[in-house]
Amino acid sequence: GRGFAFRRKQKIERQYRKLLKKRRQVHSEENDQFADTYPEHLKHLYLAEEEKLKKRRRTPDDSVSSEEKVNKAADACGIYGYVCLMIISVSKMCTFSSRSAVTQELKFKNKTSNQKAKEEYEKIKAERARRKEEAEKRKQQREEAQRLYKQKKMEAYKILSKKTKKGQPNLNLQVEFLLQKIQQNT
Repeated sequence: GRGFAFRRKQKIERQYRKLLKKRRQVHSEENDQFADTYPEHLKHLYLAEEEKLKKRRRTPDDSVSSEEKVNKAADACGIYGYVCLMIISVSKMCTFSSRSAVTQELKFKNKTSNQKAKEEYEKIKAERARRKEEAEKRKQQREEAQRLYKQKKMEAYKILSKKTKKGQPNLNLQVEFLLQKIQQNT
């Protein structure tokens, strides 16, 4: 049954959920929780990535000039403004379509485990469908061959089982059947 161990497990789970809920509230109160924890030597990369994400979130009707964008990026980067300016200038040189192509390539290269699992599932599904189709084709061929074999057997049986009026086997038909068989083989 459900004894003390089960109740203890439920109590621990409740406490864990409470703890998670408190943590979520604390994190939601903080505006920029990771800004101070960036390693100094990588800070410019994180900030540049943040800028890229902000640009993606903007709607197309935002009409901000590219110079203003550069200035904002440089202000956000602070000490590392030069690197940000370089990144932005390089990204400005690329056309929009080429940037989307690059992001598409990255998406295909860096697949999530869920995407990999889906692809694997699709491959397995396609392989199973192919095998099933092949098995169905073989089965139809086998059935067709068996039908032809039975048809020939029946014709041979009809010829060989014919009797004369007195009930004796008809040797003339049997000899003709054997002659036909020999002629077909040669």
